[in-house]
Amino acid sequence: MHTFDRAISCSTMGSGGRAVVAVVLAALVAGCGDSSKQQAGGPPPPQVTVGTPVKRQVVDYDEYVGRFIAVNSVEVRARVSGYLEAVHFKDGQLVKEGDLLFTIDRRPFDNAAAQARATLTAAQSNVAFTEADYTRGQQLVKEKTITDQTFEQRAQAFRNARAAVAGAEAAVRTSELDLSFTELRAPIAGRIGDRRVTPGNLVTGGTGGNTTLLATIVSTDPIYFEFTFDEASYLRYERNAGKGAADVASRGASVSVGLKLIDEKDFIHNGRVDFVDNVIDRTSGTIRGRAVFDNKDSVFTPGMFGRVRVPASAPYEGLLVPDAAIGTEQVRKYVLVVGPDNKAVQRYVTLGQLVDRTLRVVKEGVEPDDKIIVNGIARVRPGQPVTPQAQGAPAAQPAPQK
Repeated sequence: MHTFDRAISCSTMGSGGRAVVAVVLAALVAGCGDSSKQQAGGPPPPQVTVGTPVKRQVVDYDEYVGRFIAVNSVEVRARVSGYLEAVHFKDGQLVKEGDLLFTIDRRPFDNAAAQARATLTAAQSNVAFTEADYTRGQQLVKEKTITDQTFEQRAQAFRNARAAVAGAEAAVRTSELDLSFTELRAPIAGRIGDRRVTPGNLVTGGTGGNTTLLATIVSTDPIYFEFTFDEASYLRYERNAGKGAADVASRGASVSVGLKLIDEKDFIHNGRVDFVDNVIDRTSGTIRGRAVFDNKDSVFTPGMFGRVRVPASAPYEGLLVPDAAIGTEQVRKYVLVVGPDNKAVQRYVTLGQLVDRTLRVVKEGVEPDDKIIVNGIARVRPGQPVTPQAQGAPAAQPAPQK
């Protein structure tokens, strides 16, 4: 502006000054014309990668958190009282059914068994004597040699002797059973915990509630996984099963389920639902379900957390788009679709589960022939012109500069 003012001021100096003013004005007009042309051109529409939704047979799944529990769990307790003599396992080892675990001092029980057998022998001897006396009495009473009362006394003595033998035999069996209880063997196969009592301690046995706990055994293969689901899900499963969807979780269907542990990304363990409870918990409004899994490598342990995936629908043909193509607007999800005029159009969508880690099921909002922007969504706004490029096609080369 200073140059322009000086040029005007010089115009009063004659024709030479007027010539200078004319040159400056021409330069300014030319500059303004070039600037307006640059503003009218603007940047080219951004290039985006587009693709159509993928059609695939999919199944809706629900996921629940639960815990593993043992199919069988046994507390090993003494059935007779005595001093613990020996322990025959290492803490935490796998045991087989029938393996010897503990030994209680058996000497008192040996003595009790010997005494019971001696009592049985005496009773059997008494039976032989009273039987012979009874047999002689039968003939003597016929000959009127003895009275009927005397004969009845002999018959009673014989009956008492036989009863005494039966009692002695029961005592022998009891003593031998107690003797066998001095050896505690594994009632099931599984993994045993640590010993709760060391040798030399007195253990209390019997069938009461104050018996001594010696160890605990839990079965490991197979193993149960328990989880809970809400009442609405239960109703959905049962009604889908009533419509003939055999692969949906329900009380009457043994459906396949997947499971993953807390350090795993995929549901790589396969099992089957084998039980759904008969009541809904009144406090939580949930019902208990259970699945069974093989555990040959003993990875699963009772009490361990996991996540189970349960089929919630029959297989159906769904539309899938890359998960990276999904945008978020507050609580709503959307995709950008390229319209016939090559402008981006926003579509709100209803989503399903993730498939193969990269594809997302879209239940509502897109059509099979829509051109969805799968790459470059961050550079595009709804209504903005774009340069679409088919997914997998070579990138368009920029025009050569002149």
